[in-house]
Amino acid sequence: MNQNPDIASHDIVLIGGGIMSATLGVFLKQLDPALSIVMFETLDDCAQESSGGWNNAGTGYAANCEMNYTPQRADGSIDISKALEINTEFDISRQFWAYLVQRGAIPDPRAFIHPCPHLSFVWGEANVAFLRARYQAMSAHHCYQGMEYTEDRATIAQWAPLIMEGRDEGQPVAATRMVTGTDVDYGALTHLLVDHLSAQPRFEVRYHSKVTALARQANDGWRVTVDDTRGGEQHAVSARFVFIGAGGGALPLLQKSGIPEAKGYGGFPVSGIWLRCDVDAVSQRHHAKVYGKASTGSPPMSVPHLDTRIIDGKQSLLFGPYAGFSTKFLKHGSAADLFASLTHDNVIPLFDVARDNLALTEYLIGQVLQSPEHQFAALREFFPLAVQQDWQKAVAGQRVQTIAPHESAGWFKHEEGQLEFGTELVSAADQSIVALLGASPGASTAACIALEVLQRCFAERLRSDAWQARLKAVIPTWGIDLKHDAAACRHTRAATAALLKIDNL
Repeated sequence: MNQNPDIASHDIVLIGGGIMSATLGVFLKQLDPALSIVMFETLDDCAQESSGGWNNAGTGYAANCEMNYTPQRADGSIDISKALEINTEFDISRQFWAYLVQRGAIPDPRAFIHPCPHLSFVWGEANVAFLRARYQAMSAHHCYQGMEYTEDRATIAQWAPLIMEGRDEGQPVAATRMVTGTDVDYGALTHLLVDHLSAQPRFEVRYHSKVTALARQANDGWRVTVDDTRGGEQHAVSARFVFIGAGGGALPLLQKSGIPEAKGYGGFPVSGIWLRCDVDAVSQRHHAKVYGKASTGSPPMSVPHLDTRIIDGKQSLLFGPYAGFSTKFLKHGSAADLFASLTHDNVIPLFDVARDNLALTEYLIGQVLQSPEHQFAALREFFPLAVQQDWQKAVAGQRVQTIAPHESAGWFKHEEGQLEFGTELVSAADQSIVALLGASPGASTAACIALEVLQRCFAERLRSDAWQARLKAVIPTWGIDLKHDAAACRHTRAATAALLKIDNL
């Protein structure tokens, strides 16, 4: 490659053309329109990895129906604290999107978000008892106002007919429903955000641009080396701040930065497979996202669900995901990704995680070995009358579960690894670079994650009156805990529902 000696200077470098970088970029431009921002994306368009419409569940995670966020305690009670956290984080995303709709930056919210009820559905006496207890705990909180519960088969059949037709009449069943749920096409949303950014001065997005090196500069900024994937020149830019929002590709870039805070971090890739139905006679009869209970030892991203998806104006059904295994960190990545990420700092934490998560390992092996017949049998537990020829296999986005270093318990202190199923920000001590690792709940809480980046890395500017006023315009409930302020929660949900054209109670 030819080396270009000219180094352009920017305030901000965003690595990755997904929902995370796009969301953070919009926030930064709103707070300071004069910022010079460049986004680098390896592929030929944005939202081609995990942000893509068919690469994620598109639930609009509000922890309405995902039972893995409401574990049962030893005394039988239900812990809803994690669900409440995610539920109100989604309110932040709703306010962010509603602001852009109100400003005309997003002309029509139906381009990316649609009303879609969220259901939890179980069968078997023990699971029915769990769901009943879960409903009692959640419906008592203002964040879950309007949640419905039933064990009546006819009512469930009205809510979601496909899951009841052909089901054993003697099987105990139960369901909860939140009619305020949504289906979100994060691929379409990412395109809308990048289009909005591209219309702003001092912003540019560069496709076919792979970041290959990150190095400290003498002035405490960063030198970012970028290769043209079409075989062109290698060039470099300098930046005062770098955000690594490259999905599964974030870990290798974090390692390339050389910051001490990255020491010990590793990643374990998990691929996903959907069954997808585009037959109108089937998909038009199911308008809901129906989540079941996860198998023992399975990761949160593998909770089975039968989903309505609306992508590019077409309504389809999605079932899954089935876990798979690939050593790639990205869907369009390399089979060498996992091995290239191994260092002397993270090998032991990785083996610790393997030792401590044998049930997960067994689950993944079982999933990989499943035949198409076994996969279809799992669908028929949800949709008893499903016809195999109506469904096709689709490969979902690649996820890299974070393996975080932590100090062991006991008298012999040493570094171990801990498997994290959420998202985690890893930043340098001077906050000049930050990487977002992990997956779930990911896209649905992108706005909340962006705010965390701002609080961590732009703390001084965020305390200014100008930034506070501008942020309050975007997020009216900034500084308010919606888990505790019921009036503010109800007000913001009514306001955002009206702008986003979604249901409210």
